[in-house]
Amino acid sequence: MSTEKKKYTIKRNDLSADKSLKAWSAADEYLLQEFVALAAKPAHLAIYNDRFGFLACHLHSYQPTIVLTQKSQEKAIKANLQKNYLAFLNFSNPLASFEKELDFALVKVPKSLALFQLFLAQIANNSTQEVTVIASFMTRHFSPKLLQIAASYFEVVEQTKALKKARVMVLRKKKAVVKQELINALAYNNKKYQQYSGVFSADHIDYATQYFLKQLQIKETDQCILDLGSGNGVIANEIFKQNPAAEIHLLDDAYLAVASAQLNIQGENIHHHFNDDLSPFKEEFFDLIVTNPPFHFEYEINIQIPIQLFKACFRCLKKGGNLQLVSNKHLNYKTHLDKIFPSVQILADNDKYIIYQCVK
Repeated sequence: MSTEKKKYTIKRNDLSADKSLKAWSAADEYLLQEFVALAAKPAHLAIYNDRFGFLACHLHSYQPTIVLTQKSQEKAIKANLQKNYLAFLNFSNPLASFEKELDFALVKVPKSLALFQLFLAQIANNSTQEVTVIASFMTRHFSPKLLQIAASYFEVVEQTKALKKARVMVLRKKKAVVKQELINALAYNNKKYQQYSGVFSADHIDYATQYFLKQLQIKETDQCILDLGSGNGVIANEIFKQNPAAEIHLLDDAYLAVASAQLNIQGENIHHHFNDDLSPFKEEFFDLIVTNPPFHFEYEINIQIPIQLFKACFRCLKKGGNLQLVSNKHLNYKTHLDKIFPSVQILADNDKYIIYQCVK
């Protein structure tokens, strides 16, 4: 795919070993096509949900602001910019205020419509009155709620015809919207957790996590602990209540998850990390790692990524340390864990979930 007669090499640059997966979709192509067709020359363009940098590379000459939701996204975009000999762009996040008002925004609609709403709220609060937003999605992912959300922020919501099973919406004439902080409140074990819109499991603490917490085995000797894929921090907080003297690290690939966890658990021995891998930690660092590992990435199911994380867990665990994880039963992680750890036991299971303990 090219624009302005330039060709770019775009690769996924993630932890997955599956070479069949593409770095962009027809929705990305359609979004780019519509922007070029409008012959727009925005003073300040923002790009949302560009997972691997397809749009960042093709529209680099516009010097867009790239709004990041994941650390893996930042790493992939930087890698593709570098591969194509392009300078790094300005990166921001969905909670930030922009120094310069937007007059154009491109949005690849995320799976989470709550996150889409958060995107539009940021655009509405940081843009000129004449801002134009182009949003794209695959037709099979369409929901009437998508139009409702768009119409709550813009007077004009126009849809294009489908092309390669993708569709585009053009949003114009920004409405006057009261600035609001989009945060959900979730209750668990007599504590209310705050969680930004778009973070996994918006209405309740994830059921796999709840099952995991009932079976979790914490020892007094577990003095250095990692909550991998920490979400809003509920697992780390429950561990902290059991072992308040422990040094607890929370790590998540999602910016909004880390920001949520920072609202819910703080302390001198609490450390938050915005990252998609365990590279910040040296070998044999942790006594215990706990995780409800991700395997959904937007609409993609990819177990290659958690498998790579399990290998990193082995490197970072002390000898005799253990990894405890919960997963959906059908994923059959044991086959892969047995190749990494000398001891893999099933702590508990039911008809949906299974909990493993892996000892180094």
